[in-house]
Amino acid sequence: MQESFGAYIPFVDHLGFEMVFFDEGQSELRYAPADEHLNSFNVTHGGAVMTFLDVTMATAARSVDKAIGVVTIEMKTSFMRPARGTLIGKGRVLHRTRSMAFTEGTIFDTEGNACAHATGTFKYVNRADPGAHKPTELHEISTD
Repeated sequence: MQESFGAYIPFVDHLGFEMVFFDEGQSELRYAPADEHLNSFNVTHGGAVMTFLDVTMATAARSVDKAIGVVTIEMKTSFMRPARGTLIGKGRVLHRTRSMAFTEGTIFDTEGNACAHATGTFKYVNRADPGAHKPTELHEISTD
């Protein structure tokens, strides 16, 4: 279970993202894509790259106040070259208001080449009760 992000995020744990650094409006994460994260060209799938960018930028946004959560409001991504091998994501906050963070993130391959870049807007939100995300039982609805 991955808890270095300040919260347990099942999807991040599934993909295997690793926190390297997050503080003072900046973040750095590492991602070694598994075979099932590749596309038909044998490079990291664009959806996995976008998820990595999203988490990289969200982590940068959270780094200014690690007790609060963020939700993605908007994200724009540019793909520059195939993402091969272990990837490094670097994010930073460009501007912050009380309720929003405007960020950017770049994914680099093992040779230091920029593979993808994104900008993102995140809204600061209070963290939910950890038990609030557990599946609930379905109950019959009475029509009486």
